Amino acid sequence: MNMTWLVRMARWARHPPSWGRVKLVAGVVAACLVLVVLEKFIGWPDWLAVNRLPRH
Repeated sequence: MNMTWLVRMARWARHPPSWGRVKLVAGVVAACLVLVVLEKFIGWPDWLAVNRLPRH
């Protein structure tokens, strides 16, 4: 384990993040999980797919 992570965990133990920050991070993680589940079961829409342009 890297020493930086140990220092960061010690700082979080002394000064935990605010409730607002915890809710923000939880919301971002939840949104990402929803997108992954939708992509897995419904599929990726064709209009969002990247198409390669032909070279001349």
